[in-house]
Amino acid sequence: MAPILSINGSDSTGRSGIQADIKVVKDLGCYAMTAITSVTVQNSQGITMVSEMPTEVVAGQVRAVYDDCLPKAIKVGMVNGAETISRIRDEIRGCRNVVCSPVIFSSDGTRLMDDASVRAYRCLMPLTKLLVLKSQEAEIVLDMKIITDNDMVEAAKRFHEDGAEYVLLRGSCHSEGRVTALLYADGQHRFFSSYNIEGWQRHGVAGSSSMALAVRLAMGDSIELALQNAHEYLHNRLVYSVESEDYGVRPQELYNKFLSLVVQHHRTNHDVAFYADRLAITPRYLAQITRMVALKTPKQIIDGHLLQQSKSLLQNTSLSIQEISDNLGFSSPILFTRFVKQHEGVSPRELRKA
Repeated sequence: MAPILSINGSDSTGRSGIQADIKVVKDLGCYAMTAITSVTVQNSQGITMVSEMPTEVVAGQVRAVYDDCLPKAIKVGMVNGAETISRIRDEIRGCRNVVCSPVIFSSDGTRLMDDASVRAYRCLMPLTKLLVLKSQEAEIVLDMKIITDNDMVEAAKRFHEDGAEYVLLRGSCHSEGRVTALLYADGQHRFFSSYNIEGWQRHGVAGSSSMALAVRLAMGDSIELALQNAHEYLHNRLVYSVESEDYGVRPQELYNKFLSLVVQHHRTNHDVAFYADRLAITPRYLAQITRMVALKTPKQIIDGHLLQQSKSLLQNTSLSIQEISDNLGFSSPILFTRFVKQHEGVSPRELRKA
């Protein structure tokens, strides 16, 4: 099993921090090693106390890991203290897959990093394979506003110029009704979006995302494949999960469960009635839920996911049109072509060339 090092804080709820990182590493079949940077006192209501580990303790933990083996990947998460960050930089040299994911704000909006630490964190960029950062936090680091797609590109470009090989900005909600992410490298960029704003902003999703990416890079994935595999893991385990089995409690829980079922069954079922039946509700009530939460019909959400998967397979694989059609549950390539043309205005072959 590949050894993966998490340099991060401890979360007493287990939903983020070191505890969540260990779970992700284990789920994905690797071996977790840790260096704890802080201990937090928190619950679902927020953080009430943070105790930072002394610099020598943090650096000593990392050095002890290196004495045994060179990690295949390292995630640097919640760290506060310019001196500690500088020592971490000196200790992690030699690892090719360093994923930096600073935690400037907690999920409830509490500021966790002081200004000196934010400035010091940029010294890690030359060692960073992938920087994963919320747009809100990028604004603090770069002292700029991010309110458009172009702003996201400019911000990512600046981090790349600092030394980060790849930059993933996430969590921007400047487009109404959806959350946007951006992958940037060497002047090239690609946008991703999701209408499940609540799911992607859940406590712990950002940290688990960066850890999953680190693990997949350690396993030999390219950045693009690591994103795809990490995204699939997060869909199933965190973003579309529900904490309660009582589906009558909140519309958002029903909505998240519906999205989870779409992810699981889109290759075999495209009908709204199938999903309503699995949720033990009527198609009409499912439509009310999706309109309330996402301002969309259930069919639009199913088709949107199918289109996203279609574009990904067309642009990132060498599968034939027939194979993609079969993979996505269309009864024939003709129907698949008609579906793509209806939504994109071009044929699958034209979309692939573009």
